[in-house]
Amino acid sequence: MKDKIHYAPFKVGLTGGIASGKTTVTDLFAELGVPVIDTDVIAREVVEPGKPALAAIRQQFGDSIISAGGQLDRNHLRELVFGDHKKRQQLEEILHPVIRKATLQAVSQVSDPYCIVVVPLLFETGFNELVNRVVTIDVPPDVQLKRLMARDNTDQTRAEKIIASQLSREARNKRADDHILNEGHSDLLHEQVRTLHEKFMRLATAR
Repeated sequence: MKDKIHYAPFKVGLTGGIASGKTTVTDLFAELGVPVIDTDVIAREVVEPGKPALAAIRQQFGDSIISAGGQLDRNHLRELVFGDHKKRQQLEEILHPVIRKATLQAVSQVSDPYCIVVVPLLFETGFNELVNRVVTIDVPPDVQLKRLMARDNTDQTRAEKIIASQLSREARNKRADDHILNEGHSDLLHEQVRTLHEKFMRLATAR
């Protein structure tokens, strides 16, 4: 791809299904001094009031997705596009290029040997082509379901639909280079992150 980056640092894309524990894992990498670039954070920044992306979303979906305070009403927008492939595609066509550009700009500022780039829809958006390695957080389906229901205070049917709308666990695991099993055991999670950190440092410095 023409926008594939070839400069330092070594880029590790981190992904995982909803409620898999991406924030928990990236916090552990951050504790080890690894720069973390989270596309969810960037996605919120690019739709702040006054930003072109927010204006484009408003033009596409109408004033109803803007709150009284001028902010993007994320919950309303989420309900609007969930289950509607055409509307979801329209939203992605607005957001994904902007988020990708901002993410690559953030990566270009990193001077450490490697960085973690968190991309929930990494394979779906083709971002795997822009990183050197992909690690996915694997979580058993029953654990994921319980976490999502508790986190979003939603019922089982709704939670199952959300999970089913994403890339399957099997497909994600098959395409990733490395895996972190997150069953909720803190010590095991720490150990896996430390092991991968050492591995990524070796790969980064061996180039």
